[in-house]
Amino acid sequence: MSSIALSLLDWRPDVLTQTQKEIQDLARTFTHEQVLPVANQLDQVDGAIPDELIAQMAEMGFFGILIPEQYGGLGLGVFEYCLIAEELARGWMSVASLIARGNGLLPGFTEEQRRLLLPKVARGEYLGAFALSENEAGSDVANISCRAVQDNEDWVITGSKMWCTFADRADYILLFARTSASPDAHRRHIGISIFLIDKERGGFPDGINATPVRKIGYRGWKTWEMTFDGLRLPASAMLGEEGRGFYAAMTTLDTARAHTAARSIGLAQGALEDAIAYAQQREQFGSRIADFQAIRFKIADMATRIEVNRQMMHQACRLIDSREGSGGLAASMAKLSASEMSEWVTSQGLQIHGGAGYTTDFAAERYWRDARLTKIFEGTSEIQMKLISDKLLAR
Repeated sequence: MSSIALSLLDWRPDVLTQTQKEIQDLARTFTHEQVLPVANQLDQVDGAIPDELIAQMAEMGFFGILIPEQYGGLGLGVFEYCLIAEELARGWMSVASLIARGNGLLPGFTEEQRRLLLPKVARGEYLGAFALSENEAGSDVANISCRAVQDNEDWVITGSKMWCTFADRADYILLFARTSASPDAHRRHIGISIFLIDKERGGFPDGINATPVRKIGYRGWKTWEMTFDGLRLPASAMLGEEGRGFYAAMTTLDTARAHTAARSIGLAQGALEDAIAYAQQREQFGSRIADFQAIRFKIADMATRIEVNRQMMHQACRLIDSREGSGGLAASMAKLSASEMSEWVTSQGLQIHGGAGYTTDFAAERYWRDARLTKIFEGTSEIQMKLISDKLLAR
């Protein structure tokens, strides 16, 4: 671990339990020793997250953070989940996102399925991908048009999905498809159901045609556009109650948004630490640029904004874990603020690197590219502002 990272730990005003500090230290050490070297090598050539790194993450228990101990997980809360995610994102946001491919399943699984599947998830042996968004159903999830039609004992799937990250390397895909028309224009979310598509790692089953999305960032894994051409699923593939899939999807959003806030903060922290290191060794006009007030003030501003958002994210996590009703509002606020902050801080980090920041020789450009995505996924900044204002200005 770099001396920069260690010194920045000393002044953080975090109020953590001893266990939480140990978890944070463990994740930070893992990131510096295992994640960062891989990210620095592979991101610039669009290489894939190695299977060996995924196996190491499984050994660390990162895929079972939120899974109860009775099912083989760590039985921890959203707070600890986000502590780990922040540290991993400091190395590579894609790795911080990968842990969401474990850590429990959506509502709808029977107790028998949970006993069977969750221990495998916790061990990293059963990781998933989500097929929710479509070209015309991004922020407007209720506009899903992918259809599932019954044919004797089977469901036949037709339509398309967009933004399905990790779908090729996953062991299963959770598919959201419309099984019935919505009853009226004001209840378009009714009639969406969830299906479990079991599959082999490394490919797609017959009935799915997939094309990689040409992304500018979020490298290390592929994101797919999938077309379903008569994919047949057994009746047992439906999870939960028919037509209630939208509600199941919404139950995960508070955690997902806190997770995005944590990833945003991790990216910004990486940009800050790298900017400090660079400023202390780069010389211009006979002095280190770290001695110039313009750079010093910029770094002070970056650090302050990061810490404000870290504390906001921590509070959101505590509210979610306590199951208080305000957890959703706090998660939206944390996600909105942290993602906007992250784009600004990573841009400042790139600016401190000057022309070097605009090359792939430094991680500054990686943090910048990935931070831009945090304002879009898990609900855009505009969607978060709508959710927040709707809570405060109830009609």
